Amino acid sequence: MNLRRIERRIPVADTCFPETLHPLLQRIYAARHIHDSMDLDNTLATLHDFRALRNVDAAVALLTDCLERQKRILIIGDFDADGATSSALAVRALRNLGAQQVGYLVPNRFEYGYGLTPEIVSLAKARVPDLIITVDNGISSHAGVAAARAAGIRVLVTDHHLPGAELPAADAILNPNLPDDEFPSKCLAGVGVVFYLLLALRARLRDDRWFAVRGIPEPNLAEFLDIVALGTVADLVPLDHNNRVLVAQGLARLRAGRGTAGIHALLDVGRRDASRLTAADLGFAVAPRLNAAGRLTDMSLGIECLLADEPGRAREFAARLDEINQERRHIEARMQDEALRELDRLGFNANDPALPFGLCLFEEKWHQGVVGLVASRIKDQVHRPVIAFARADGTTLKGSARSVKGVHVRDVLEAVATQHPGLIIKFGGHAMAAGLTLAADGFELFANAFDAEVRRWLSSDDLAGVMHTDGELTAEYLTLACAGLLREAGPWGQGFPEPSFDGVFRLLERRLLGGGHLKLVLAEPGTGLRLDAIAFNQSGEHLPPDCGQVRIVYRPDVNEYRGTKRLQLLIDYIEAI
Repeated sequence: MNLRRIERRIPVADTCFPETLHPLLQRIYAARHIHDSMDLDNTLATLHDFRALRNVDAAVALLTDCLERQKRILIIGDFDADGATSSALAVRALRNLGAQQVGYLVPNRFEYGYGLTPEIVSLAKARVPDLIITVDNGISSHAGVAAARAAGIRVLVTDHHLPGAELPAADAILNPNLPDDEFPSKCLAGVGVVFYLLLALRARLRDDRWFAVRGIPEPNLAEFLDIVALGTVADLVPLDHNNRVLVAQGLARLRAGRGTAGIHALLDVGRRDASRLTAADLGFAVAPRLNAAGRLTDMSLGIECLLADEPGRAREFAARLDEINQERRHIEARMQDEALRELDRLGFNANDPALPFGLCLFEEKWHQGVVGLVASRIKDQVHRPVIAFARADGTTLKGSARSVKGVHVRDVLEAVATQHPGLIIKFGGHAMAAGLTLAADGFELFANAFDAEVRRWLSSDDLAGVMHTDGELTAEYLTLACAGLLREAGPWGQGFPEPSFDGVFRLLERRLLGGGHLKLVLAEPGTGLRLDAIAFNQSGEHLPPDCGQVRIVYRPDVNEYRGTKRLQLLIDYIEAI
């Protein structure tokens, strides 16, 4: 990592925590602008009311009509983990609510592209749906919505992406980011929007005595919160209080051994202990395996894994997803190496003032399903927005953008599209990630325009690599008990970062493990307390042989091996002193 400085989070002063809350947690929560214990209450009673969502009554009316007349409902989702979880949640819950004709269709990204396109509507017609529900997409699908309605198919759009200046002419649109929508949380993932729609639908059916009249058991929608938690974490939406509740409740179900067979199977192949599950386990072990299907083949495989009820069948799907993910990792590693070599060929490094502020990369043989991961990795290397492009066909490129704090990348793309009409064929996304389609012969013009627009958002000082920490930990907090306390104090994630600390330690021992990880023994300088530490995917080559002291950014962790628990520091950054 190319790092220039470490910045410590500044706790807010006006906090009101109970005296029983551990002092370390008070400090950490205050640094995340948590003011009192109400913001730490992760019970379901604290969720925002679905009635605040604009158009929720119209959306529910469409669904109740379909249920009363048993019309055909077709779910059309995105091909990422949020789309897969949204699709699986909608299918599972609607069936539990009494819908007898519910299916799903997920676009193959290589044939149909993103969203409800006219092409996917033509494919959907074979299912003869009465209602199409888009999940995690649709807010920019003007042509697809028009094609569906022209075919006599009603359309309910559920999405969380930012809308454009005009909305598609759907029968109803549910999106907390609509203009004038009063829902307090604008951070719901696509799966969160679907969950709220289902809460509203169940309330309407209950009022209509739907369950009592038909003898249908009223479903407990909390049973699906493991799916909601997975999609929320996977989509990297900010974990505001409402999303933390959704994730915390989903994690609790999985830790208790409940939840979807497919998620448990994915945890097993990822070698994660469900009883000790954290949000990071969903993000790093489950989500990549689910996403791999949409990146390389067909996300239907991931959705079927989440729909599987029989554990053996779920394990079969999970094993196949694990194989695809291994292939994805090989492709990604090759593409990342090629991207770094391209930077070297151009004579750039992360600290080079000539490096574009907004960086665009293209390689003829790159895989369009993996360019987003490459953009993310290179963004971490060069500390600026990056768009990686792959060839879609003979005349067009598909790009995936990843951004940094301070640059709303979708707004950047909108500005470029306004300044250069026709340059971008289509685009969509949100603050930190976006996708676009571009004419191949417009790449150079776009790259220059993107760089120019990003320069309006960033100064050269903003491009320094910065790591934010919660300061130093004294020896009294470098304990197994405190590591466990921090582990349980989340859920941590985007916008609510896992606690990390910085400090100077004496370096007593170091060795390189077989997997390319650096194993260390450190000593706290004041007390001499010996501490085990590990830096994953770091060789330590930059540390001189006679290095006696190091400055590290780290996270205390509980390392459990053969039934024994020990404190271990997970090192995110290390430099010699």
